Amino acid sequence: MKLPFATNLSLDSLSERDRRMLLIGGGVAVLLLLYVIIQLDSSVSSAHKRIAKKQTDLVWMRSVAPQFAGLGPAHDSNGQSLLVIVDRSAREAGLASALAGSEPAGPGGLSVRLSRAPFDTLIPWLDRLSQQNGIRVDSASIESAGNPGLVNAAIVLHMD
Repeated sequence: MKLPFATNLSLDSLSERDRRMLLIGGGVAVLLLLYVIIQLDSSVSSAHKRIAKKQTDLVWMRSVAPQFAGLGPAHDSNGQSLLVIVDRSAREAGLASALAGSEPAGPGGLSVRLSRAPFDTLIPWLDRLSQQNGIRVDSASIESAGNPGLVNAAIVLHMD
């Protein structure tokens, strides 16, 4: 049995128009293949450059890390950060509702804001922080919150 499409074709048996289309199609296929190869090479080169840049950045970060090691949050001998100690002790002292926010204040420092805090609770709390945790008050701004005995305070604490 002979298949209808299985014929012996040669370029000579094709018409001029078919030969031209075959040559143009072959040329386009070769150009397309070259384009894909160039794009892949470009992508690989770009990836190698990105990796080299990231490796350079990593080496730099490792070299400067010791300089910044002291800028992280301060910790006590139990490994607790200043923020955790201040937050926990303020809640224990009954100042949880007065805590308005906190943010780092330099190496080993924490700036704490209290709103409408009872003055008679605030001062003993600061004393306990100092006595029990070695935390000192670097600066404090305390002003009346309007009602007798209530104050707004901005306090910068530092762990030794």
